[in-house]
Amino acid sequence: MKNDKRQVTTRRVGILMNGVTGRMGSHQHLVRSILAIRQQGGVRLSDAEVIMPEPVLVGRNPAKLAALAEQHGVAKWTTDLDAALGDPACTVYFDALTTALRAPNVKKAIAAGKHIYCEKPTALTTADAYELYTLAKKAGVRHGVVQDKLWLPGLLKLKTLIDMGFFGRLLSVRGEFGYWVFEGDHVPCQRPSWNYRREEGGSIIADMFCHWRYVLDNTFGPVKAVSCTAATHIPRRWDENGRPYACTADDSAYATFELEGGIIASFNSSWCVRVRRDDLLVLQVDGTKGSAVAGLRECFIQPLAATPRPVWNPDIDSPISFLDGWTKVPNQRAYDNAFKVQWELFLRHVVRGDPFPWNLLEGAKGVQLAEKGRQAWQERRWVDVPELEP
Repeated sequence: MKNDKRQVTTRRVGILMNGVTGRMGSHQHLVRSILAIRQQGGVRLSDAEVIMPEPVLVGRNPAKLAALAEQHGVAKWTTDLDAALGDPACTVYFDALTTALRAPNVKKAIAAGKHIYCEKPTALTTADAYELYTLAKKAGVRHGVVQDKLWLPGLLKLKTLIDMGFFGRLLSVRGEFGYWVFEGDHVPCQRPSWNYRREEGGSIIADMFCHWRYVLDNTFGPVKAVSCTAATHIPRRWDENGRPYACTADDSAYATFELEGGIIASFNSSWCVRVRRDDLLVLQVDGTKGSAVAGLRECFIQPLAATPRPVWNPDIDSPISFLDGWTKVPNQRAYDNAFKVQWELFLRHVVRGDPFPWNLLEGAKGVQLAEKGRQAWQERRWVDVPELEP
């Protein structure tokens, strides 16, 4: 017998990874996505073709870059972004910098003809975020924005329930997100200090409404209007060097969104809340035929036929154990890291042109919702969210 050894073509994609010395960039994008893809042998297009990402670490601190590269066996790193953008072997530019730095660097990369993949928010204003989309479109480069929560197991299970018609007519979505971020005086703060400085791009509205926009648009229906109240509950924190500073950014936001079809979604987002729920993010979805409660990984359902009939009587202990009336949705498939899944889809998009709807226009929509949410807060009214021109 002859051995059938097929020749496998490896499509190497050089990726300039800017800002990966930070927690999110190093853990989720470098280690759990790009390096994990390399360790599995790349992204397989067919039995005869595979995509292999080749990362080049980019940043401002040479000591941090060298240490990160050595720790994970990455061959190349540089502090010279301009020179790196001139390297024809690197066809993709990835940006995980702070929000205030993102738009100028993405513009540079577009001008250099690089395909763009970046974290959100894509800019500080809708105008700047939309400009990135128009520039990329005009340049003819492929582009995408990280929208990781769409590939979380809990949300995938929710989407499957919707597609199967489990809910009947969707009525409402209630989201609870957040946890206690320590001030930094006695216990170290677990978020960077710029998150709490408005002048540096910090704001929970700017950070989280970008997430809520793509979650709502892709799972339940397009956002049409927003009402929002926000606050800076903790006025003083301590930075990475133990120095106190005044917080100028909102750390909590309480919003209601009107979706297409009359669905009402309300989201509480806070870095000043102690968690007594199933997960750091929990969504409850109610419909005429059933309800579901989903966290990051698990999802529980209660169909109409299994819904109890409570009667209000505060003078006695409840005869119904409400938590017992929910059924856990089983894992009917394998779930990979959400960031890695989207990276694989983007690499397919770059190499083969596979559809990738999560582009810079979607990133601009996220910034737009944050901007409209802030306007609603400042003007104390409902604000419409108009459609951005594709």
